[in-house]
Order: sequence, then structure tokens, then C-alpha cells
Amino acid sequence: MRTRNSAVAGVLALPLALTGCSAFGVGGDDTEGSTLTFQSLAFQDTTIKATEEIVAAWNEANPDTQVELVQGSWDNVHDQLVTQFQGGTAPDVIHDESADIMGFAEQGYLADLGPHLSEDVKGAVSEDVWQSVTASDGSVVAAPTLLQSYVVFVNTDAFADAGVEIPAGESLGWDEFQALAKELTADGTYGVGWGMQQPTAAVMSLSLGFGGTYFSGEGDAVEIAVGENELAVPERIHAMAYDDQSLDPVSLTQSGSDVLPGFFDGKYAMYVAGNYVAQQITESAPEGFNWSVLPPLAGTAGAAQAANPQTMSVAAESDDVEGAAAFIDFFMQAEHQAKLAEGDWLIPASSAARDQVAQNTAGENGWEAILTSGEGLTAAPFQSAVTYPQWKDQYATPALQQYLADEISAEELSTQLTDGWNELG
Repeated sequence: MRTRNSAVAGVLALPLALTGCSAFGVGGDDTEGSTLTFQSLAFQDTTIKATEEIVAAWNEANPDTQVELVQGSWDNVHDQLVTQFQGGTAPDVIHDESADIMGFAEQGYLADLGPHLSEDVKGAVSEDVWQSVTASDGSVVAAPTLLQSYVVFVNTDAFADAGVEIPAGESLGWDEFQALAKELTADGTYGVGWGMQQPTAAVMSLSLGFGGTYFSGEGDAVEIAVGENELAVPERIHAMAYDDQSLDPVSLTQSGSDVLPGFFDGKYAMYVAGNYVAQQITESAPEGFNWSVLPPLAGTAGAAQAANPQTMSVAAESDDVEGAAAFIDFFMQAEHQAKLAEGDWLIPASSAARDQVAQNTAGENGWEAILTSGEGLTAAPFQSAVTYPQWKDQYATPALQQYLADEISAEELSTQLTDGWNELG
């Protein structure tokens, strides 16, 4: 689903040696039972607590197959997994996201969960989302848990002070969004602040709303095409920053967490970020700060965004693939997914869990708009590209950073993205 930014820099990955267990189902041959290692990337206090409670509930109900929690980090999970898989030290149960995990799947590092997951778990998740965790050979290499969408947070008092009505409806067109930003821009304030220090994920996801797919093909036979649809989102962001001057260009060089204080202080009437930031707003907003979430952004192809779920996988070399898969099936139960989702303000992949979140929250504090944004999530072509993580880090992110800093043209951006992919091929 997402790779965290500097907001999680303080979360350190613990070596497996510190857990007192080695990888691949320690004790799997012990008649007294086995211990599975579960490397979790949960980082917010609420989600860490929910994860610990789920693990404790499993351990109480399954004395012969215990799960030991190991803390990982979104900041370095890809490199850590490369080292762990190559060294034979990967945890039994792996927490990651589909855009990152598929490359490992194609290399044979992940077990097929298809035969092990219950029909209830399979049926509660849409085919589009399952497609995002299905390898080219048809194997299901992960269970999709939580999903992120990009949403527009608003300072409702700023709208009221400017005499601007807060939009309602099923979606918000980009043209309307840009017009709102311009109307809400005044001396010393901007209509929008948008932390785009790491811009690739947001651009790739939101581009689907304009039919921008970037990639076609699967596995090693993936080709790139960067045309009008793929450039629609970065061009609109660029125009807001440098033509309309309704989006603070400085915010484009910052992380989402860096921009958040400006949103609280009234520097920005709107703030675009992953929906999980709602938890930070809830915890950090000053007393009396009133906020809401706008309907999901929609381009010419609708309010589509990439379904890049957080995932739970099992290492192919685990001593107890069946036991690890059984824990994942337990982890996927609606009550557990709802608890995790509410703690992280994310969208459960499970329809039953989404219904439970809607009931628990009554749609308040932006939850209605956040859950609605999940309806447009669909599998994206980049998730089938094995070398996507490498292209993202080495080529896409630097090129988009240059473009959003007004250092290169849209044509040069297209060239760099295309040439970078072809160099990897």
C-alpha cells in the first residue's frame, strides 16, 4: 500500500537474532510446538497496539504454533528483505506492500497462499485487489490487508472565512480542485500544501484517474509509455505551483509531516496526503482546529487510484508454511482488520471489515470520504513490473523532483522516465 516517509524514521528494524529465534519457523521440528516470526511494519502507537493484541489472541488460541513479533521499518523494508532472502534469514510472516513484494514473488521467495486461505477471507476481498497480489503464474503470494488512498484534507474554518462552500458529492474533479485552490489563495496563504518529497507513489496512483497507466505487460516483458495521460497529474500540480501560484512550491520539496504544521497554522486551506495522516491530525492538531476530508479526486477516467495494499506473505522456505498461512487467515478476520484500519485510518481490503469500520465510526471525522475513496482502488500495471522499485528510486523520484522544482520541462520528465526504465531493461 505505502512506503513510509520520514514520519517513521525513528522506527528501527530489529535483527532477528535479537528475538531469540532464527527464521523459517523456529522449533518447527520440536514436538512441543513451533514458533513463527512475524516481521510487522506497524509504526503508529494505535496500530502497534492492535497488532500486538491480534498476535496475543492467536498465541492464546494456538499454544502449539506461537507467533513472535519482530519490529521492522517501512524505511528500509525492501533492502532488508533482499538481505534476508539471500541469507536465508527471512521471517516466516512478512509485512510489506504489493508494489514491493511482487518482485520477490517472481524470484520464488514467497509461498502460494491460495490453497491455504479460507473461502471467507478470499470472498471478502475484490478481484481487483486480489489481482494486485497475484503473480504472473497465478499464485497468490500475499493477503491484502489495508489500503491507502490520497485525499484532500480541508481546514473548514479557512473555507468559512473565505466564504467558500465545502464541496460534497461522490467525487471532486481536478478542475474544481484547482479552482478551489486559486479561490482560497490570498496574501501569505496558499490554497494547497502538498508534501511531495517522495512524489512517485502519489503521481503513479492518481494518474489512473486520467487513464495514465505508464506500463503494459508483465514480469520481465513490461514496457513503458509516458504520454499525455501519464503527465496529467504532474502537469496540473506544476501549474498550480508556478502558474496559478495556489500551491506552495516549497511544500513540494518537503515531506507530508513537514507540511502538516502549515496546515494547522492556516498557511494552507487544503492539504493533500495519504489518508493515514488523519491519525496524525487527530493526535497533533491544536485545540479548536476544525477539519474534514473532501470527496476523492477524479480525473477524466474517474476517481481511480492504485490499489497498493499492505500485504502479509509467507517465506517460501518457512518450515511451517501452513501454520504461517493459518495465522494470516486469522489476521485477516474482519474484527482484526477493522481494529487495524481504525488505528491507522486506512481502508480495509475486506468488505466485511469496511462495513464494521463504517459502523464503528459512523462516518465521522472524514471516515465517510475516506471509505468512499476506497471504492475507486484498482490494480495498477506498475505492480506487475518486477523492477519497479528500482526504477522508482533511481529514476522516477529524481526526475519528478526536478520537474516539480521547475528545473526540467514535462518533455524532459517524460524522456527521463522512459530512458530510465529502458536502461533497467
